[in-house]
Amino acid sequence: TRAELLGQIMKNYHTAIGISGTHGKTTTTSMLSMIFMEAQKDPTISVGGILPEIGGNIRVGHSDLFLTEACEYTNSFLSFFPTVAVILNIEEDHLDFFKDLADIRNSFHRFAKLLPKDGLLVLNGEIAHPEEITEDVKARVINYGLTGSEDYTAKNISYDKKGCASFQLIRHGKEEGSVTLHVPGLHNVSNALASLATSMELGITFAEACDGLSMFHGTDRRFQYKGEVNGFTIIDDYAHHPTEIEATLKAAANYPHKELWCVFQPHTYTRTKAFMQQFAKALSHADHIVLADIYAARETDTLGISSQTLQAEIEKLGKPCYYFSTFDEIEKFLLKKCMHGDLLITMGAGDVLKIGENLLQR
Repeated sequence: TRAELLGQIMKNYHTAIGISGTHGKTTTTSMLSMIFMEAQKDPTISVGGILPEIGGNIRVGHSDLFLTEACEYTNSFLSFFPTVAVILNIEEDHLDFFKDLADIRNSFHRFAKLLPKDGLLVLNGEIAHPEEITEDVKARVINYGLTGSEDYTAKNISYDKKGCASFQLIRHGKEEGSVTLHVPGLHNVSNALASLATSMELGITFAEACDGLSMFHGTDRRFQYKGEVNGFTIIDDYAHHPTEIEATLKAAANYPHKELWCVFQPHTYTRTKAFMQQFAKALSHADHIVLADIYAARETDTLGISSQTLQAEIEKLGKPCYYFSTFDEIEKFLLKKCMHGDLLITMGAGDVLKIGENLLQR
């Protein structure tokens, strides 16, 4: 399998970093990639999205440093041989494979146990009952997070007019200095802390890490600016889990706009059914919601649910929600309804980005 192949490749590197978690893997892997490249460490990189700075999702370096996303789906990451593991968060997802949250947590615990005695586990300190994840882990454990009590934390967080954060890094209780990001949202402060903790524990200086982060302007499909039509702005985002949707829409709140429109394409029937109410609550952070049909991906509809089921759930919360069965209908509706100064986000892990691209071509 692809995971087994990646595992075999990892064995060839002195430092092999696996970045795991329910959300944020692509962004954090990309942030770390920029840090290591700016620090002239010549890493080999495998990232799950397109990172413009490497012209794709793979970079072959010539050093003993390898970093990759480590995905929990089908227990893929248990085929890896990491010397450094990062766990960003652990939440319910992929319930077509995992039984429940306990099953998912067990999988992450097994991933952490793959680390050798001289390895390093970088753990989000906000994960519930971290001792269950670190039990029997031979490697050194450090944590990061936003509560203020972790080994790496942030204080004095502020946002610029595009919603991008600056903050003071606190490392082991001491103030290191100021960090400025060029990607929006509080969730990216957390991703940056994970990147800072990992790189600095591996000997990268604070200045080098800040240089790398300042060069990072996002990956494709992560709050990606696409253009403007009739005076409204189009952003595209890969969010397809309620936590990701909420983080993206909260980040959008700090972005200049009059009304916030979200076109959401649910991804897989099992995920839509499992998180129906959570999806409705997360999407209600937008002023107006437009739903496309569920993107089936690897599934067939055996559950008897549709985007109209989700529409009814959103309307119960008192939010205006519209459903159309074709992209063409959605595009015509948006051209009529979106006003000068509005912000439109196309959202989902399927082909929903085509809506924004079609609007830009009309």
